[in-house]
Amino acid sequence: MDLRALLSIPYLLEAEAVETEPGEWLVRLAYPELPGCTAEGVVVEDVLKDLERQRIEMIVGLVEAGKQPPIPRQPLASSDPLWTARDLGLSDRVATLLDARPTQNRT
Repeated sequence: MDLRALLSIPYLLEAEAVETEPGEWLVRLAYPELPGCTAEGVVVEDVLKDLERQRIEMIVGLVEAGKQPPIPRQPLASSDPLWTARDLGLSDRVATLLDARPTQNRT
């Protein structure tokens, strides 16, 4: 499976709101199928972006190390991991790796 397909795999998302002090809350998000892929903060949108950034960086790092990330289900056909990587401000290296990987369904 190429990098584009690996980055298109949908992972389960766990979310919880945690009261850290009376009236003060944090949002905790995690992809439990990707060990250690967690994020927390006050604004849910920011936490989700951080979590997505970690997911992409983790998968790319595993692929670069010659390891396969968890594949709990098939990739989403409608996913555009290159757009997501660029939207999240990831390094040009990630975008270059995605551009360099041929896929059959690429448009």
